[in-house]
Amino acid sequence: MDQTQQTPRPRGRGIYLLPNLFTTGGLFAGFYAIIAATQGRFDDACIAVFIAAILDGVDGRVARLTNTQSEFGMQYDSLADLISFGLAPALVTYHWALSSMKFDGPVPGKIGWIAAFLYAACAALRLARFNSQVGQVDKRWFIGLASPAAAGVVASFVWTFHDLGYTGEQLRYAALAVTVAAALLMVSRLRYFSFKGGGPRHDRVPFLAIVIVLAVLVAIAIDPPSVLLTIGALYALSGPVYAVWRRLRPSPANGSVA
Repeated sequence: MDQTQQTPRPRGRGIYLLPNLFTTGGLFAGFYAIIAATQGRFDDACIAVFIAAILDGVDGRVARLTNTQSEFGMQYDSLADLISFGLAPALVTYHWALSSMKFDGPVPGKIGWIAAFLYAACAALRLARFNSQVGQVDKRWFIGLASPAAAGVVASFVWTFHDLGYTGEQLRYAALAVTVAAALLMVSRLRYFSFKGGGPRHDRVPFLAIVIVLAVLVAIAIDPPSVLLTIGALYALSGPVYAVWRRLRPSPANGSVA
């Protein structure tokens, strides 16, 4: 019998380029956001951050669908996320608003760039903690606000008010509060729903969910920055709200009647 017919053909290594190409696209979008922010093109910078977030969601799904997950891909994805969701949002909000705090004096000026650095550092810590806890936590939840969501909050805040005609100097303290809050939420122990689901019903989507998704997409098409800011703010607040609800909810032992 011909031995060549029994040996399966080895799988081409080129397929591993596919998810990494999406990761590289996200990295490029994050890098472009930094360049656009330094040139004062804040609309383009914020759009680039959201494009990076979309590509970040695609690369993992492509890797799973093509069965091309690898340690290299995971590490590369984390490094790209640090640029796209750590440095890029920090520098966008810094060039738009936080840099103008120097006009209030030397100390506020330092607070401005320190807040931007705090955001970037917290994004790095969030990514490192996520990588170290892979396979150890419930996939239904994120521990701390995910870095793409935090980047979405910061970018949509800049995009919305820049689109409304406000200058960063006018809203520098509001931008400071948003940047610091997003940074601290990333490294918090708050739970955020991951939308990854789990269990046997993971592949089933209720009809109402499809209607809601379509309505959200239509709203985003009508007014992208405001809708994205609303969605991002509600999601960022869901962690603290859920923590308060869990604390106030009576335990089964206390709620039982003798």
